[in-house]
This record gives sequence, C-alpha cells and structure tokens, in this order.
Amino acid sequence: MKPVFWLGDSLARLREFPADAVHDLGYQLELLQHGDEPKDWKPMPSIGVGVSELRVQAGGAFRIIYLARLPEAVYVLHAFQKKSRRTARPDVELCRRRLQALLAERRHA
Repeated sequence: MKPVFWLGDSLARLREFPADAVHDLGYQLELLQHGDEPKDWKPMPSIGVGVSELRVQAGGAFRIIYLARLPEAVYVLHAFQKKSRRTARPDVELCRRRLQALLAERRHA
C-alpha cells in the first residue's frame, strides 16, 4: 500500500471540508493507495502528466488534485472546493508549482 503525502496546506484544507466529503475522498484515496481506480476522477493534463482530480459532491463540489503514477506514494497537490464549472486559474497554477517542486526534489534526491 502506497503512503499518501500531502503537499503544502492540502491536508489542512481537506480537514475544513464537510464530514461526508472527507469520508468519500478518504475512501477514494485508499483505493489509489491499493492501486485501484477511484470511483469519480478525471485526468488533469493541463497540470501535468499523470495528474488527476478526485471529485466529490457533498453539499458542494470538492476536489483533490493528486499524482499517483510514481511508485513510492500518492502525492496530494491540492484540496479545494470548486465553485464554478472550470477549475479556477489560481488552483491550477498552485498545483503546477507544487508538482514542479516535487519533481525537482525527486531529481535532486
């Protein structure tokens, strides 16, 4: 089972979600940890290769952007509540910066 690594404030943000959203996202993350496909996800190639989004409806639209293709862990780049049809530019840019920092750190390790 892969561990989950929370980048930046992603875990703190998740903890602010309603209990139903936290429970559902936790279950989907557990599926990822075991190498299984989550129930509601979509690829996010605009952020980076292998980056995807977990989607939950629980009194609102809640999202986790993650990278699970690396063998050592599932990396959560960001957690947020989606308020419009498109993912907000600041959320996408934050995910890109965190992904770039993660990949740079792995290259230098």
